[in-house]
Amino acid sequence: MLANLPMAQLQLFPTAASAQASQIDYLYWFITTISIIMTGVIFLGVVILAWKYRRTANPKPTQIEGSTKLELTWSIAPFLVMLVMFAWGAQIFFAAQTPPTDAMEVFVTGKQWMWKIQYPDGGREINELHVPVGRPVKLTMASEDVIHSFSIPAFRVRHDVVPGHYDSLWFTATKPGRYHLFCTEYCGTLHASMGGWVDVMDEKAYANWSSGGGTQGTLAEQGEKLFAQNGCSTCHLMDQQGRCPVLKGLYNKPVQLLDGRTVIADDAYIRESILDPNAKIVAGFEPNIMPNFKGQITEENVIQLIAYIKSLSPQTPASQQGSQQRPVVIAPRAANAASTAQTQH
Repeated sequence: MLANLPMAQLQLFPTAASAQASQIDYLYWFITTISIIMTGVIFLGVVILAWKYRRTANPKPTQIEGSTKLELTWSIAPFLVMLVMFAWGAQIFFAAQTPPTDAMEVFVTGKQWMWKIQYPDGGREINELHVPVGRPVKLTMASEDVIHSFSIPAFRVRHDVVPGHYDSLWFTATKPGRYHLFCTEYCGTLHASMGGWVDVMDEKAYANWSSGGGTQGTLAEQGEKLFAQNGCSTCHLMDQQGRCPVLKGLYNKPVQLLDGRTVIADDAYIRESILDPNAKIVAGFEPNIMPNFKGQITEENVIQLIAYIKSLSPQTPASQQGSQQRPVVIAPRAANAASTAQTQH
Protein backbone atom coordinates (compact mmCIF):
# COMPACT_ATOMS: atom_id res chain seq x y z
CA MET A 1 0.00 0.00 0.00
CA LEU A 2 2.71 2.52 1.03
CA ALA A 3 4.74 1.64 -2.06
CA ASN A 4 1.95 2.99 -4.26
CA LEU A 5 1.82 6.40 -2.53
CA PRO A 6 3.73 9.32 -4.10
CA MET A 7 6.70 10.50 -2.04
CA ALA A 8 5.05 13.90 -1.46
CA GLN A 9 2.37 12.19 0.63
CA LEU A 10 4.98 10.43 2.78
CA GLN A 11 6.72 13.67 3.86
CA LEU A 12 6.61 14.44 7.57
CA PHE A 13 6.31 18.17 6.78
CA PRO A 14 5.20 20.01 3.64
CA THR A 15 7.84 21.66 1.52
CA ALA A 16 9.30 24.82 3.10
CA ALA A 17 8.27 27.43 0.53
CA SER A 18 8.70 30.77 2.32
CA ALA A 19 11.57 32.82 3.73
CA GLN A 20 10.26 32.30 7.27
CA ALA A 21 9.76 28.55 6.97
CA SER A 22 13.38 27.45 7.33
CA GLN A 23 13.93 29.43 10.55
CA ILE A 24 10.77 28.00 12.07
CA ASP A 25 11.81 24.48 11.07
CA TYR A 26 15.30 24.94 12.52
CA LEU A 27 13.83 26.08 15.84
CA TYR A 28 11.35 23.19 15.85
CA TRP A 29 14.06 20.60 15.28
CA PHE A 30 16.33 22.26 17.87
CA ILE A 31 13.58 22.06 20.51
CA THR A 32 12.74 18.49 19.48
CA THR A 33 16.39 17.40 19.64
CA ILE A 34 16.95 19.00 23.05
CA SER A 35 13.76 17.43 24.36
CA ILE A 36 14.84 13.98 23.18
CA ILE A 37 18.32 14.39 24.70
CA MET A 38 16.94 15.60 28.05
CA THR A 39 14.36 12.81 28.14
CA GLY A 40 17.07 10.26 27.36
CA VAL A 41 19.42 11.60 30.05
CA ILE A 42 16.66 11.60 32.69
CA PHE A 43 15.46 8.12 31.75
CA LEU A 44 19.01 6.76 31.71
CA GLY A 45 19.73 8.34 35.10
CA VAL A 46 16.59 6.78 36.61
CA VAL A 47 17.51 3.32 35.26
CA ILE A 48 21.15 3.51 36.43
CA LEU A 49 20.29 4.79 39.92
CA ALA A 50 17.44 2.28 40.31
CA TRP A 51 19.85 -0.56 39.42
CA LYS A 52 22.79 0.68 41.46
CA TYR A 53 20.78 1.33 44.61
CA ARG A 54 18.36 -1.57 44.32
CA ARG A 55 17.22 -3.17 47.54
CA THR A 56 19.01 -6.50 47.02
CA ALA A 57 22.39 -4.79 46.54
CA ASN A 58 21.87 -2.35 49.42
CA PRO A 59 19.91 -4.11 52.18
CA LYS A 60 21.01 -1.43 54.64
CA PRO A 61 20.46 2.09 53.21
CA THR A 62 23.20 4.64 53.81
CA GLN A 63 22.86 8.40 53.99
CA ILE A 64 24.22 10.11 50.85
CA GLU A 65 25.13 13.78 51.18
CA GLY A 66 24.00 16.11 48.36
CA SER A 67 26.36 17.71 45.81
CA THR A 68 26.09 21.47 45.37
CA LYS A 69 28.02 21.35 42.08
CA LEU A 70 25.72 18.67 40.69
CA GLU A 71 22.58 20.55 41.69
CA LEU A 72 23.89 23.80 40.18
CA THR A 73 24.79 21.98 36.97
CA TRP A 74 21.38 20.37 36.43
CA SER A 75 19.66 23.66 37.28
CA ILE A 76 21.77 26.16 35.32
CA ALA A 77 22.44 24.09 32.16
CA PRO A 78 18.74 23.50 31.30
CA PHE A 79 17.98 27.14 32.20
CA LEU A 80 20.55 28.37 29.66
CA VAL A 81 19.19 26.01 27.01
CA MET A 82 15.66 27.32 27.65
CA LEU A 83 16.94 30.89 27.33
CA VAL A 84 18.28 30.02 23.87
CA MET A 85 14.86 28.65 22.91
CA PHE A 86 13.15 31.76 24.28
CA ALA A 87 15.46 34.23 22.50
CA TRP A 88 15.29 32.34 19.22
CA GLY A 89 11.50 32.01 19.40
CA ALA A 90 11.07 35.68 20.36
CA GLN A 91 13.18 36.78 17.40
CA ILE A 92 11.02 34.75 15.00
CA PHE A 93 7.80 35.93 16.69
CA PHE A 94 8.59 39.64 16.49
CA ALA A 95 9.78 39.29 12.89
CA ALA A 96 6.44 37.65 12.07
CA GLN A 97 4.56 40.62 13.58
CA THR A 98 6.41 43.27 11.55
CA PRO A 99 5.77 43.14 7.79
CA PRO A 100 8.05 45.21 5.54
CA THR A 101 6.68 48.65 4.69
CA ASP A 102 6.79 47.80 0.98
CA ALA A 103 4.83 44.55 1.35
CA MET A 104 2.06 43.92 -1.16
CA GLU A 105 -1.26 44.07 0.72
CA VAL A 106 -4.00 41.55 -0.01
CA PHE A 107 -7.35 41.47 1.81
CA VAL A 108 -8.87 38.19 2.99
CA THR A 109 -12.40 37.76 4.34
CA GLY A 110 -13.43 34.52 6.02
CA LYS A 111 -17.05 33.44 5.72
CA GLN A 112 -18.72 30.09 6.29
CA TRP A 113 -17.29 28.32 4.40
CA MET A 114 -14.96 30.11 2.04
CA TRP A 115 -12.05 32.54 1.81
CA LYS A 116 -12.80 35.68 -0.23
CA ILE A 117 -9.71 37.43 -1.60
CA GLN A 118 -9.50 41.06 -2.74
CA TYR A 119 -6.48 42.65 -4.44
CA PRO A 120 -5.66 46.39 -4.49
CA ASP A 121 -6.24 46.48 -8.26
CA GLY A 122 -9.83 45.37 -7.70
CA GLY A 123 -9.41 41.71 -8.63
CA ARG A 124 -11.32 39.13 -6.59
CA GLU A 125 -11.07 35.41 -6.00
CA ILE A 126 -12.64 32.75 -3.80
CA ASN A 127 -10.38 30.13 -2.19
CA GLU A 128 -7.54 31.14 -4.51
CA LEU A 129 -4.61 33.42 -3.70
CA HIS A 130 -2.06 34.43 -6.33
CA VAL A 131 1.24 35.96 -5.16
CA PRO A 132 4.58 36.71 -6.83
CA VAL A 133 7.68 34.83 -5.77
CA GLY A 134 10.27 36.76 -3.73
CA ARG A 135 7.96 39.67 -2.81
CA PRO A 136 6.68 40.21 0.77
CA VAL A 137 2.91 39.84 0.98
CA LYS A 138 0.80 41.14 3.88
CA LEU A 139 -2.64 39.64 4.39
CA THR A 140 -5.19 41.83 6.17
CA MET A 141 -7.93 39.49 7.33
CA ALA A 142 -11.46 39.80 8.68
CA SER A 143 -14.33 37.44 9.46
CA GLU A 144 -17.98 37.97 8.62
CA ASP A 145 -19.37 35.42 11.06
CA VAL A 146 -17.35 33.15 13.39
CA ILE A 147 -13.70 32.59 14.31
CA HIS A 148 -11.71 31.13 11.43
CA SER A 149 -7.99 30.42 11.19
CA PHE A 150 -6.03 31.09 8.00
CA SER A 151 -3.18 28.63 7.51
CA ILE A 152 -0.66 27.92 4.75
CA PRO A 153 1.43 24.97 6.03
CA ALA A 154 4.09 25.25 3.32
CA PHE A 155 4.79 28.84 4.42
CA ARG A 156 4.60 27.93 8.15
CA VAL A 157 2.09 30.73 8.74
CA ARG A 158 -1.20 30.57 10.59
CA HIS A 159 -3.38 33.20 12.24
CA ASP A 160 -6.83 33.22 13.81
CA VAL A 161 -9.33 35.50 12.09
CA VAL A 162 -11.64 36.88 14.76
CA PRO A 163 -14.93 38.72 14.08
CA GLY A 164 -14.97 42.38 15.01
CA HIS A 165 -11.44 43.45 14.11
CA TYR A 166 -8.60 42.97 11.66
CA ASP A 167 -5.86 40.36 11.92
CA SER A 168 -2.79 40.17 9.74
CA LEU A 169 0.10 37.94 8.78
CA TRP A 170 2.83 38.21 6.20
CA PHE A 171 5.18 35.96 4.25
CA THR A 172 7.63 35.94 1.38
CA ALA A 173 7.12 32.97 -0.93
CA THR A 174 10.39 31.55 -2.27
CA LYS A 175 9.36 28.66 -4.53
CA PRO A 176 6.92 28.88 -7.44
CA GLY A 177 4.21 26.27 -7.11
CA ARG A 178 0.73 25.53 -5.85
CA TYR A 179 0.21 25.15 -2.11
CA HIS A 180 -2.76 24.27 0.08
CA LEU A 181 -4.43 26.81 2.35
CA PHE A 182 -6.78 25.75 5.12
CA CYS A 183 -9.08 26.93 7.87
CA THR A 184 -7.66 25.28 11.00
CA GLU A 185 -10.32 26.47 13.46
CA TYR A 186 -13.56 24.48 13.62
CA CYS A 187 -16.14 26.88 12.20
CA GLY A 188 -19.23 24.81 11.49
CA THR A 189 -20.53 21.77 9.66
CA LEU A 190 -18.58 22.38 6.43
CA HIS A 191 -15.34 23.38 8.15
CA ALA A 192 -13.42 20.57 6.43
CA SER A 193 -14.24 21.98 3.01
CA MET A 194 -13.04 25.52 3.83
CA GLY A 195 -9.74 25.41 2.01
CA GLY A 196 -8.11 26.49 -1.19
CA TRP A 197 -4.84 27.08 -2.98
CA VAL A 198 -2.01 29.58 -3.05
CA ASP A 199 -0.40 29.99 -6.46
CA VAL A 200 3.15 31.32 -6.28
CA MET A 201 4.24 32.68 -9.65
CA ASP A 202 7.43 34.22 -11.06
CA GLU A 203 7.31 37.95 -11.74
CA LYS A 204 6.52 37.62 -15.45
CA ALA A 205 3.75 35.07 -14.95
CA TYR A 206 2.27 37.12 -12.10
CA ALA A 207 2.33 40.30 -14.19
CA ASN A 208 0.49 38.49 -17.00
CA TRP A 209 -2.05 37.05 -14.57
CA SER A 210 -2.74 40.37 -12.85
CA SER A 211 -2.83 42.49 -16.03
CA GLY A 212 -6.60 42.12 -16.25
CA GLY A 213 -7.16 43.79 -12.87
CA GLY A 214 -10.61 44.26 -11.45
CA THR A 215 -13.59 44.56 -13.79
CA GLN A 216 -15.13 47.21 -11.52
CA GLY A 217 -12.02 49.32 -10.98
CA THR A 218 -9.43 49.27 -8.23
CA LEU A 219 -10.29 48.62 -4.61
CA ALA A 220 -10.10 52.36 -3.90
CA GLU A 221 -12.35 53.15 -6.87
CA GLN A 222 -14.91 50.62 -5.66
CA GLY A 223 -14.73 52.26 -2.23
CA GLU A 224 -15.30 55.69 -3.78
CA LYS A 225 -18.49 54.42 -5.42
CA LEU A 226 -19.73 53.00 -2.11
CA PHE A 227 -18.82 56.29 -0.42
CA ALA A 228 -21.12 58.15 -2.80
CA GLN A 229 -23.88 55.53 -2.86
CA ASN A 230 -24.22 55.55 0.93
CA GLY A 231 -24.38 59.34 1.12
CA CYS A 232 -21.05 59.71 2.96
CA SER A 233 -19.97 62.57 0.68
CA THR A 234 -22.80 64.81 1.94
CA CYS A 235 -21.20 65.10 5.39
CA HIS A 236 -17.54 64.22 4.78
CA LEU A 237 -16.62 67.03 2.39
CA MET A 238 -13.31 67.01 0.55
CA ASP A 239 -12.56 70.73 0.29
CA GLN A 240 -14.19 72.21 3.40
CA GLN A 241 -15.46 71.25 6.84
CA GLY A 242 -18.86 69.55 6.80
CA ARG A 243 -21.03 67.92 9.45
CA CYS A 244 -18.41 65.18 9.86
CA PRO A 245 -14.59 65.17 9.88
CA VAL A 246 -12.60 65.75 6.70
CA LEU A 247 -11.09 62.44 5.56
CA LYS A 248 -8.45 63.84 3.21
CA GLY A 249 -5.02 63.22 4.72
CA LEU A 250 -6.53 61.47 7.75
CA TYR A 251 -5.28 57.91 7.37
CA ASN A 252 -2.68 56.76 9.91
CA LYS A 253 -2.61 60.17 11.62
CA PRO A 254 -3.30 60.82 15.33
CA VAL A 255 -6.84 62.04 16.00
CA GLN A 256 -8.00 63.84 19.15
CA LEU A 257 -11.27 62.54 20.57
CA LEU A 258 -14.04 64.29 22.46
CA ASP A 259 -13.07 62.55 25.71
CA GLY A 260 -9.48 63.83 25.50
CA ARG A 261 -7.88 60.64 24.22
CA THR A 262 -5.73 60.46 21.09
CA VAL A 263 -5.97 57.52 18.70
CA ILE A 264 -4.37 56.61 15.38
CA ALA A 265 -6.66 56.59 12.36
CA ASP A 266 -5.57 53.15 11.19
CA ASP A 267 -7.60 50.40 9.54
CA ALA A 268 -9.14 49.25 12.83
CA TYR A 269 -10.20 52.78 13.82
CA ILE A 270 -11.78 53.50 10.45
CA ARG A 271 -13.60 50.16 10.47
CA GLU A 272 -15.00 50.87 13.92
CA SER A 273 -16.01 54.38 12.90
CA ILE A 274 -17.96 53.01 9.92
CA LEU A 275 -19.75 50.23 11.80
CA ASP A 276 -20.16 52.00 15.16
CA PRO A 277 -19.74 55.77 14.66
CA ASN A 278 -20.48 56.63 18.30
CA ALA A 279 -17.69 54.44 19.68
CA LYS A 280 -15.10 57.22 19.33
CA ILE A 281 -16.35 60.77 18.77
CA VAL A 282 -13.85 63.21 17.28
CA ALA A 283 -13.26 66.41 19.24
CA GLY A 284 -15.52 69.21 18.02
CA PHE A 285 -18.31 66.94 16.78
CA GLU A 286 -21.52 65.59 18.26
CA PRO A 287 -22.64 61.95 18.50
CA ASN A 288 -25.56 60.45 16.54
CA ILE A 289 -24.81 62.36 13.34
CA MET A 290 -23.45 59.50 11.23
CA PRO A 291 -25.76 56.49 10.70
CA ASN A 292 -24.71 53.07 11.96
CA PHE A 293 -23.71 50.83 9.04
CA LYS A 294 -23.34 47.63 11.05
CA GLY A 295 -25.29 44.92 9.26
CA GLN A 296 -25.82 47.24 6.27
CA ILE A 297 -22.52 46.62 4.51
CA THR A 298 -20.23 43.61 4.33
CA GLU A 299 -16.64 43.26 5.50
CA GLU A 300 -15.60 43.41 1.85
CA ASN A 301 -17.38 46.76 1.51
CA VAL A 302 -15.61 48.04 4.63
CA ILE A 303 -12.25 47.06 3.12
CA GLN A 304 -13.15 48.95 -0.07
CA LEU A 305 -14.11 52.06 1.90
CA ILE A 306 -10.86 51.93 3.87
CA ALA A 307 -8.91 51.60 0.62
CA TYR A 308 -10.63 54.75 -0.64
CA ILE A 309 -9.82 56.68 2.55
CA LYS A 310 -6.22 55.51 2.28
CA SER A 311 -6.09 56.87 -1.27
CA LEU A 312 -6.95 60.34 0.08
CA SER A 313 -3.74 60.43 2.14
CA PRO A 314 -0.10 60.83 1.04
CA GLN A 315 1.58 57.53 0.20
CA THR A 316 3.94 57.59 3.15
CA PRO A 317 5.06 54.28 4.74
CA ALA A 318 3.00 53.50 7.83
CA SER A 319 6.17 53.15 9.90
CA GLN A 320 6.97 56.82 9.27
CA GLN A 321 3.56 58.11 10.34
CA GLY A 322 1.69 58.51 13.56
CA SER A 323 3.86 58.60 16.65
CA GLN A 324 5.98 61.60 15.70
CA GLN A 325 3.11 63.77 14.48
CA ARG A 326 0.90 66.22 16.29
CA PRO A 327 -2.69 65.05 16.84
CA VAL A 328 -5.17 66.11 14.19
CA VAL A 329 -7.70 68.38 15.92
CA ILE A 330 -10.52 68.62 13.40
CA ALA A 331 -12.31 71.97 13.50
CA PRO A 332 -15.97 71.88 14.59
CA ARG A 333 -18.76 72.88 12.26
CA ALA A 334 -19.31 76.58 11.63
CA ALA A 335 -22.47 76.63 13.77
CA ASN A 336 -20.59 75.21 16.74
CA ALA A 337 -17.80 77.72 16.24
CA ALA A 338 -20.25 80.62 16.17
CA SER A 339 -22.02 79.48 19.33
CA THR A 340 -18.65 79.09 21.08
CA ALA A 341 -17.67 82.63 20.08
CA GLN A 342 -20.94 84.02 21.42
CA THR A 343 -20.42 82.21 24.73
CA GLN A 344 -16.93 83.68 25.10
CA HIS A 345 -18.21 87.19 24.42
